[in-house]
Amino acid sequence: MTTRTCLPWPDKRLRTAATEVSEITDEIRAIWDDMIDTMEAMPGVGLAAPQIGVMLRLAVVDGSTERGRAVRLANPEILHASIELREHEEASPNLPGISAKIKRPRAVTVRFLNEDGVIDRRDFVGIEATSVQHQIDHLNGKMYFDNLSKVKRDMLIKKARKFAR
Repeated sequence: MTTRTCLPWPDKRLRTAATEVSEITDEIRAIWDDMIDTMEAMPGVGLAAPQIGVMLRLAVVDGSTERGRAVRLANPEILHASIELREHEEASPNLPGISAKIKRPRAVTVRFLNEDGVIDRRDFVGIEATSVQHQIDHLNGKMYFDNLSKVKRDMLIKKARKFAR
């Protein structure tokens, strides 16, 4: 089991879009394995590679109660999002100690390159839909609090700075 250290906010890599993955190699699979170990050690329901300083469009999501069912995604993109929204408390290991309620589509259809290097498509619902959207934000250089109003975002970041002291 190899866990990686999550980058502390405001590391500039957290604001940088990740690079597309051209093919699934043993190195990519090893990164995914480390990401799953890191996600489970938190514990969390998802992790994007930039969160651990790997600037590739890789993510893992596991919202199952029994764990061990992580979906490995390379180059994920949302094809369809439900109009029905779901509110969920979101947080990030890059900014520990704080969280915020974020509204996102309740269900999404995502196209991605799977662990076999095949283009796949999957529907995510509930907590996994929230998580996959959260991870795609990370891959695009966004943080969950970017979905808040400026006032709420500023309050959250101020609170995070106090917490970090």
